[in-house]
Amino acid sequence: MSGQALAEAPAKAPAPSSGSGVRDRLLQLRDGLAHGLIGADKLVERLLIGLLTGGHLLIEGAPGLAKTRAVKRLSDGLDGSFARVQCTPDLMPADLTGTTVWRQDAGTFEFLPGPLFHSLILVDEVNRAPPKVQSALLESMAEGQITVSGHTHRLPDPFMVVATQNPIEHAGTFPLPEAQLDRFLLHVVVEMPDEASERRILDLVEGELNHHADAMPVKLSVAEVIAAREAALATYVSPALKDYLVRLVAGTRTDAVSPELRAAIEHPASPRGTLALMVAGKARAYLHGRDHVVPEDIAELAADALSHRIGLTWRAAAEGRTTRGIVAGLVERTRAL
Repeated sequence: MSGQALAEAPAKAPAPSSGSGVRDRLLQLRDGLAHGLIGADKLVERLLIGLLTGGHLLIEGAPGLAKTRAVKRLSDGLDGSFARVQCTPDLMPADLTGTTVWRQDAGTFEFLPGPLFHSLILVDEVNRAPPKVQSALLESMAEGQITVSGHTHRLPDPFMVVATQNPIEHAGTFPLPEAQLDRFLLHVVVEMPDEASERRILDLVEGELNHHADAMPVKLSVAEVIAAREAALATYVSPALKDYLVRLVAGTRTDAVSPELRAAIEHPASPRGTLALMVAGKARAYLHGRDHVVPEDIAELAADALSHRIGLTWRAAAEGRTTRGIVAGLVERTRAL
């Protein structure tokens, strides 16, 4: 099947008529994810925010923290297609985008679509992919299309890339360029579990070894995902909250919020960071059953939406400061309303 045919395949079910019914099924999906991901409520929420906004996620964490498991479990709850790409230094762009081949029997060229023509794509250890492969992701993430051999192919809707990277191993890796990082809606850092959560993980995995893993309670159709996205993005943002958003992000560019924090920033966040934080806040409000965004939504998501969009001065980096710490300081110092 051609990439164009994959992208234009019709939805299997009509769009649901009840907005509350779609949200109820989305919450069932959330509960199913949380059941199989002990102590990962933050990661579950961010995955659903990406789904609701059409945004892409970068998940960073040490090996063994269920990053891949989380995305696979999400795919089990969706009716769209899923593909997983394991990045290595010898990966080629065509391994993602697909390639054009000559069919001698037909006497024509035929395009064979790659993994990017699926609705949900897990790009595992993205920082192990060489720069050409990382660049191949750029057009697909930004434009929802790819160009191969001079022909542009539309990607399916919904289309979501979830990339992972390991922060503790740097040999044989290629740090993502700023333009690539900026294409991710959220940069989620997965922390080590506490003792209570790890004990529950033991029980969960032991049960899965002796029995089959629990199936996801729902399987959302493409139409339901699109309906939920439309409802989430219609969430109201007040003028006062928009002012708060702008002041918060502008704090990475001017001394108005904190001269001391601004001095640590070499590259401030662009308006794309403001937009990302707003739409992510809308999705979080929708997940929490509100028809409007509140300052808590912005404060909770600010580090994930902005930390990968700013760069520190060499002095701040040498002092051990982090972009997440800088954003947290700006949130603390910015008056909400």
